[in-house]
Amino acid sequence: MCSLAALARGCRPAAAAAKPCCLCWCCCCSCSWAKCLAVRGSEGGPGKKPREPGPQEPLLSDTDAPPTLDEIQSWGQSFDRLMRSAAGRKVFRDFLRGEYSEENIMFWLACEELKRETDPDAVEEKARFIYEDYISILSPKEVSLDSRVREVVNRNMVEPTPHTFDEAQLQIYTLMHRDSYPRFVNSPLYKTLARLSTAEPAAAPAPPPVTAPAPAPAPAPSPAPAPAPVPAPAPSQ
Repeated sequence: MCSLAALARGCRPAAAAAKPCCLCWCCCCSCSWAKCLAVRGSEGGPGKKPREPGPQEPLLSDTDAPPTLDEIQSWGQSFDRLMRSAAGRKVFRDFLRGEYSEENIMFWLACEELKRETDPDAVEEKARFIYEDYISILSPKEVSLDSRVREVVNRNMVEPTPHTFDEAQLQIYTLMHRDSYPRFVNSPLYKTLARLSTAEPAAAPAPPPVTAPAPAPAPAPSPAPAPAPVPAPAPSQ
């Protein structure tokens, strides 16, 4: 039976084993994708753990404090701040789902989860799941990586570590930053959220109208002076 590292180098199980390959991340695997899925679905026995679901960003519950106005505004100013915020990642993921590119943030979250893992067996298992789900050319959720990064990942998969996908994660982070983030900031989803968060308070009642003071009465006209008396003519002599 070949080890995981040996399989990555091209080892094949003995013909007598008659067990189809189940490591679908192996690019040189000769078994079909359908057969791999069937084997993975029926695997069991000692030492086999049921496959865990992919990383899920927890939804905000009723008890979670909603993001503040300043936090929401910061999402439109910095992609790093958006990705550091649990609420921001949730909103951004909803946006990516509408663009049919949700696998990018899902891959990024899976890599973050892998980097927090300390158990070597769990690291190997999670690395295999990540490869199958997001790196394998057979996966419907394959992320877009260039050939150089794919070669780095393939070499790292010989002996997986928590940092096996660091270069791939950085490339996808950069892709989201340059391609998806500008559209997110200008999307109705984000603009509506920002508009709801910045709703103006109810207008204060209008003050009563100011009435102009009544004009002062005009002063009464002064009486005209009495005419001077006309002197009587002197008597003639």
